[in-house]
Amino acid sequence: MNPDLDRLQPYPFEKLARLKSGLHAPHGLAHIPLYIGEPQHPAPQLALDALVANLGALSNYPLTRGTPALRAAIADWARRRYRLTELDTDRQVLPVAGTREALFAFAQAVVARSDTAAGRPLVVMPNPFYQIYEGAALLAGAEPYFLNTPAETGFLPDYDAVPPEVWARCQLLYLCSPGNPTGAVTPAATLAKLIDKADEFDFVIAADECYSEIYFDEAAPPVGLLEACARLGRHDYRRCVVFNSLSKRSNLPGLRSGFVAGDADVLAAFLQYRTYHGCALPGSTQAASVAAWGDEAHVQANRALYRAKLDAVLDVLGPVLDVSRPEAGFFLWPRVPGDDEVWTQQLFAGQHVTVLPGRYLARDTALGNPGAGRVRIALVAPLAECVEAAIRIRRTCQSS
Repeated sequence: MNPDLDRLQPYPFEKLARLKSGLHAPHGLAHIPLYIGEPQHPAPQLALDALVANLGALSNYPLTRGTPALRAAIADWARRRYRLTELDTDRQVLPVAGTREALFAFAQAVVARSDTAAGRPLVVMPNPFYQIYEGAALLAGAEPYFLNTPAETGFLPDYDAVPPEVWARCQLLYLCSPGNPTGAVTPAATLAKLIDKADEFDFVIAADECYSEIYFDEAAPPVGLLEACARLGRHDYRRCVVFNSLSKRSNLPGLRSGFVAGDADVLAAFLQYRTYHGCALPGSTQAASVAAWGDEAHVQANRALYRAKLDAVLDVLGPVLDVSRPEAGFFLWPRVPGDDEVWTQQLFAGQHVTVLPGRYLARDTALGNPGAGRVRIALVAPLAECVEAAIRIRRTCQSS
């Protein structure tokens, strides 16, 4: 067996299941799960209609690089969303089976498995982080290097504090903006500095932008990495790739449809990898994706639902919990009284609400675990359930 498999930690939800094992919740209260970021708003009907209308495409093997129609729909959306004047449909866009598998596979294709005198190559990532980044680094033969994202730095890494010797060993930098679980958005000026670093030290930037369409000011959508490149006149997007999907934007997590876009040379190598990897999207999935990427009305309605939930829940929790309004995304990242694991147990046993201990999303570093003492609350349930959960959380805070 691959020995690096032994380096993987249990997934956060496995840890959560063990934490809750043996606990008994009140029978009179329905369970409200707020621990997993699975959208529960209705999927857009136009995508469902296109999926059903194209079921006949299941009779054919799909192409790994996707249909011209899908690549064009993705490129058109990206040009509109990020004000790009140039994005080559054939060379700078690649459909993927959801960004989870693509973020993992990307490291396998990008990282050179060659130890140096300084050690294994590094994959730099935020801490806390989407767990796929760490697993991808380890199974690519690299070492993850964690950059804490505390409240003091606006829940963003302090990139200026990263030593040159770390950048010298870095082969891949994972960004997550808007952040999971913090909701923090990386500013354009920071993206420009990171692009300079990538040029100086010759590494690739992989920007996970899956929460880019869940924001609360319609006039100020989060900036993207390709947008930052375009502002610098870098229309080849050298060393830069972005990942996005329909899971959060369009409430289609089960469709497993997303894309990678950016540096044509990097994408050519990734396409070669994926040709052997075997993960092409079925034709019906591609047709549904074309419909979803081409429509913004359902996305605006989706944001309105999250905005309403965020406003209502913060009204309830603000007086009793150290919680701030995220810049984007649908997570709250509050500091809780005492230990985050113990508090999560108390909330479940007393109020039948499940959240995720923050330490499960982060790793211990010399500066501590930035998730300790916090929990992730995913506002994915319907409005009434989110408000009810907030009331129960408030009870727990007032009784502790």
